[in-house]
Amino acid sequence: MAAYILFLREGAVRDANEMALYSQKNREIPRDPNLTPLIVYGAMEALEGEAPDGVVLLKFPTVAEAKAWYESPAYQAAAVHRRNGADYRAVIVEGL
Repeated sequence: MAAYILFLREGAVRDANEMALYSQKNREIPRDPNLTPLIVYGAMEALEGEAPDGVVLLKFPTVAEAKAWYESPAYQAAAVHRRNGADYRAVIVEGL
């Protein structure tokens, strides 16, 4: 069953240098063949409530593969910079 990791940036970027480091480190990680990016900071329109500052949606074949990617040492080394650069909420959602 498909699984999705949803990242919501809760406000403006606090530290552009940290976000640049995050982006650079993400590009250096070998591409996980189980990961399919579906949304990466595309244009959005809030239909209810306040819109987040940014949205990323990644698809994986299973929850286990999504967790394995997220918890990997390579991604966690990059994620430190994301957390230093901006406030995010991240969730894994199981699909239908």
